Amino acid sequence: MKERICIVNSTLSALRTLTGLIFQNVSKEKTILKLKLPTDPLWVKNVVESNIEEILTDHAFCEQKAASNAITLIVQNPNLSDLVQEMAMLVQEEMDHFKRVHDLILARGYTLGRERKDNYVNELMQFVIKGGSRQDQLIDRLLFSAMIEARSCERFKVMSEHINDKELSDFYYELMVSEAGHYTMFIGLARKYAGDIDVEKRWKEFLEYEAKVIQNYGKSETIHG
Repeated sequence: MKERICIVNSTLSALRTLTGLIFQNVSKEKTILKLKLPTDPLWVKNVVESNIEEILTDHAFCEQKAASNAITLIVQNPNLSDLVQEMAMLVQEEMDHFKRVHDLILARGYTLGRERKDNYVNELMQFVIKGGSRQDQLIDRLLFSAMIEARSCERFKVMSEHINDKELSDFYYELMVSEAGHYTMFIGLARKYAGDIDVEKRWKEFLEYEAKVIQNYGKSETIHG
């Protein structure tokens, strides 16, 4: 038992070091900007802690939707082999996260509820280019995906730091590392396939739009709510 505890503690320590490096590297990137409006930690105390079952159900479906988004990118871009490989791995990872969240739900005596509408994501989707070339649509879809990962990463960070639940604190710290990796992956793919598209300009526009959208959230028992 002591050896197992030591292994767990060592793993968490490594994750914390890795996360610090990730956020340090992200802050050094001139073109990957920080989210403009941080989540108020009171969201955790006033909403999350009193609605754990709702939060976990919503989180499970967030992971499922992330996997579905990756599958859509594969279906729409089968000729982009590097993207297909990255998305195939992402699908596996997101569904593993789904199972882990579902395991937490069961372990706590809860049952997975019905899927919640994600109004935040739906509002972000309205900013994605509907016309234009296939390349325009691809880059916007990748930046849209990066934005969701960025906000999820930020929410997980706030939850890990402020939730009064050691198991969930450690869990969300670990997932924060994962989301940071997904965030930078999508930005990297957008740059790779951009061609003549100014990815940095479009990313700044996404950040400005997201800042306006997120002002209306932070009061409900959902990951992005």
